[in-house]
Amino acid sequence: MASKNDPFQFQEFDEAGDLLEANRDATTISIDDEDVKPKKQSTATGFSTEADTEDPLANDDQAELLSGQKKSPSFWSFEYYQRFFDIETHHVKERIIGSMMPWPRKNFINVYLRRNPDLYGPFWICTTLVFATAISGNISNFLAHQGDQDYKYTPEFRKVTIAATIIFSYAWLVPLAVWGFLLWRNNKMGNLVSYAFMEIVCVYGYSLSIYIPAVVLWILPFNWLSWCTIVVALCLSGSVLVLTFWPAVRDDHPRVMIAFLSVIVLLNILLAVGCKTYFFTIPGNKTVKPTNSTT
Repeated sequence: MASKNDPFQFQEFDEAGDLLEANRDATTISIDDEDVKPKKQSTATGFSTEADTEDPLANDDQAELLSGQKKSPSFWSFEYYQRFFDIETHHVKERIIGSMMPWPRKNFINVYLRRNPDLYGPFWICTTLVFATAISGNISNFLAHQGDQDYKYTPEFRKVTIAATIIFSYAWLVPLAVWGFLLWRNNKMGNLVSYAFMEIVCVYGYSLSIYIPAVVLWILPFNWLSWCTIVVALCLSGSVLVLTFWPAVRDDHPRVMIAFLSVIVLLNILLAVGCKTYFFTIPGNKTVKPTNSTT
């Protein structure tokens, strides 16, 4: 039998019973219950000490990421367009080469964009084409009047503004009209291939890259060479557009399909021929004043 004075023997204390009687709402924890955990204790002010250290914004971001419901930025915000300029250099190079060398049955969006359009390439292609057209037009005008003593060369800076208006309007307004038309036909037919607006803008931007070397060759005072480069540039640029938008209207009515593709090609022709006619017009006849002969 164990001794009453054994210090290792469990004893019942009367003070514990008195404390429980005094505070009946107190939480008791049994040592045998392993699954029971104490509740968070509150401070004297009524707020949890752990809640003070937690960041509610961080918890919201983590919850959105875990649930896959991260809000996409607005169309009118800077963050929306920022991701379209995040692209590798070799991807831009591949897309420029692909726009200059179209192949049958190769859709530019499916082969090169792969649902990842960018605005970096189209923006700099349009900007380079603007300055190339304006500068080449000034140089061509200067060479055309070379040898004319009555001609005084003055740089025409207004051509930069006109070229920028024409090219950027073509690169943005035409894709907007194409996107709206395809959206309307897709809602009406229900089984057509649909493209995003940024994908169409990207295709039109890269399709203009072939015109940059073409306008440089227009400086040479050979009219036949200029029209040959226009025909080549139109065939390459138009082929990229037709091969890209052909699957979108292939299942549509034949008249609608032919009219849609014809309008795309016609607008491309108007852009090339209009720039050639306005910026590179060489006067055909020069009036030479007769010199007075002295006797």
